[in-house]
Amino acid sequence: MPTLRGKRYGEVLLVSAGPDGPLATVYNTYPLNDCPPELWSRLDAEALAKEHGAVAALLNGPRYWLMDAIEKDMGDDREIVTFGGLDMYRQAVVTLSSMNPAPYVPNTVARNAVFVFDAGQPIFELVDPDGGHWVMQTWSQIVDPALEYDDLPHLAGRLTLPEGWSYRTRTLAEPLRIDTSSQAAQVLQDGLTNSYSLAR
Repeated sequence: MPTLRGKRYGEVLLVSAGPDGPLATVYNTYPLNDCPPELWSRLDAEALAKEHGAVAALLNGPRYWLMDAIEKDMGDDREIVTFGGLDMYRQAVVTLSSMNPAPYVPNTVARNAVFVFDAGQPIFELVDPDGGHWVMQTWSQIVDPALEYDDLPHLAGRLTLPEGWSYRTRTLAEPLRIDTSSQAAQVLQDGLTNSYSLAR
């Protein structure tokens, strides 16, 4: 099976008002297309929100996967929505900590998936003051459009980490599985909007 690592995608989040704060339904281009720049750059968040009756629309991309595989039961009748010519699958629902979540603040994501990182591959981690390990699941070109995979081992000097946090790179001796198939994932972003999952 070809690896997901390095594959480009984009997301549209349609935000609604939930009982405990904003809820975002997440639509993802992968694997329908690779989020072509000429289409992605023309998306208008305000127009998309109006078109779909959402409180707001958030554009999340372009991004690139860092896991090597995703295990998920997609079902036979998956919802596909087209945003500005980009076909996207409905993938998850996120309980947002706010409409503009701050870096290093976790959000709860119901995605019912297992992220698999292969043995022998590097992973990029944040370690929090309680010893929790947050594994980078995607890197982002939202803040730095020139950020590339080869830059990731050297991010420690670029990130303004909260007190007690650290960033590191390590090579896996055995596969790492982040299993959120039956429980919600905890996901946060760094100051460059790279995203991380808590590895339990």
